[in-house]
Formats: sequence, C-alpha cells, structure tokens
Amino acid sequence: MESTVVALTGGVVTLARVIAPNLRSRTVMEPKIDELTRHIEKYNCLIEHIYKLEQDVAVVRRDADTLEEKSDR
Repeated sequence: MESTVVALTGGVVTLARVIAPNLRSRTVMEPKIDELTRHIEKYNCLIEHIYKLEQDVAVVRRDADTLEEKSDR
C-alpha cells in the first residue's frame, strides 16, 4: 500500500513538472503567434493590392499601345 502511494505521488509530481513549463511556454508563445498572424494578414493584403495594381498597369499599357498604333496610321 505504501509503495502505491509513493508511486502515485511520484507520478503526480512528474506530471506537474511536465505540465507547468508547457503552460508557461504556451503563455509566452500565444502573443507571439497572434502578432505573426497580424503581420501575415497585412502582408497578404499588400500582395493583393500589388496584384491589382499590376493588372491596372497592364490595362493602361495595352490602351497606350492601342493609341500609339492608331496614331501611327
């Protein structure tokens, strides 16, 4: 009986030693992950904006080429 109590106590202490550092590291990591997520969302919005600008530039170039061809005739 006594050895069972000692084994259970040892198991509980070991489990507590494993869980406590994991909770601490999770508390530190969550704000960092949230910040990285915000940065990624900003970056993705910027990429979408650049893509739309590139499409607009392509349209303007095509229109300029068309006007240039018409003026050469």
